[in-house]
Amino acid sequence: MTELIRDKPTLRNVESLVARLRRRQVTGAQDTAVETVLLLRQVVSTARFSSIDQLIDMLKSVGVRLVAAQPKEIAVGNMVRRVIHQVREEYYANTGEPGAARNPRTNTLGAMSGPDGSALSLANFVLLGRPKTTARPAREIETGIGDVDRRSMATKPALISAIQEIIDELETVFEGVAKNAKNHIHADEIVLTIGYSRTVEAFLKAAAHDKKFTVIVAETAPAFTGHQLASALSQHGISTFLVPDSAIFALMSRVTKLILGAHAVLADGGFVAQAGALAAAAAARAHATSVIVCAAQYKFAPLWSWSVEGAGAADYGDPGLVMGYEEGELVGSVEVVNPKYDYVKPEFLDVIVTNYGDHPPSYVYKLVKEMYEDEDLTEH
Repeated sequence: MTELIRDKPTLRNVESLVARLRRRQVTGAQDTAVETVLLLRQVVSTARFSSIDQLIDMLKSVGVRLVAAQPKEIAVGNMVRRVIHQVREEYYANTGEPGAARNPRTNTLGAMSGPDGSALSLANFVLLGRPKTTARPAREIETGIGDVDRRSMATKPALISAIQEIIDELETVFEGVAKNAKNHIHADEIVLTIGYSRTVEAFLKAAAHDKKFTVIVAETAPAFTGHQLASALSQHGISTFLVPDSAIFALMSRVTKLILGAHAVLADGGFVAQAGALAAAAAARAHATSVIVCAAQYKFAPLWSWSVEGAGAADYGDPGLVMGYEEGELVGSVEVVNPKYDYVKPEFLDVIVTNYGDHPPSYVYKLVKEMYEDEDLTEH
């Protein structure tokens, strides 16, 4: 990475974010996504490059470091791919020559083409003989390189503006998802959710603007994040009940909708959420209760399985929250795990509400295809 990026303040900021990700000082999809895009904007603003390929190599080198620091934060890799996609598209839109930008060598080397201008295949080589090369004077080549350099630097403001659009989108994702709440929650309904999610909180508050309904919040032990959501909703004037996790199945028969937040949405339509989401979704399926997932589109990841190495490996929290050391003999004879996430299969949910509208799980793969370039999917 140091061979590609020369700006020392930028390198220091890269190492700072890598350290904070590794130490879990920056967590959560929203915070990690914003931090990642801000850093990549700095990389672009301080970069010196003569072609779009050089700039993309810089962004990829930073992305590899960030993803390796914390593979569990799927939003980091998502935003690296998203920024690269936006930078590439903006560059081509400003230069108007995507073919030349993708293959710069074809402009400076000889013209290896047939009489009709098409590239030579092996068969054409046999039929036509050795191709004629069109030599270019050294001065013309130097001028061409200089033009490319000036053109690339001239596009930098447009590239930064494109990245800023992503930042602006991230700052308004909660409102973007919440604007669709009125179409999903109706008066006098009883909805259930688990734990705490800023997206779900904004979604429920938006629905409460013109209608009354009841929210049941499972406390989600051992972190008990449901207490935070229940407090926020009750202060907003929403009828809220806090219940233990063991009561979810018993109450599901009276619930009209299950609303869940997501840590990441996979390309198969399934999603990753805080531990307890799978049990709640299974209970909802048993009672034929609709399951709504609230997730901004930046959480959509080009992964087809949560079991892939690195990103999908099980992530665990502090086992002391489950069983403290004061348990004595029991602690020494058992292995205690505190999983942070559940993977919920697409057949367990009905609709995904995003900041760009509602989508069925079967449509996610197409959205992922539109958001990221195929050539970037194996990089991070």
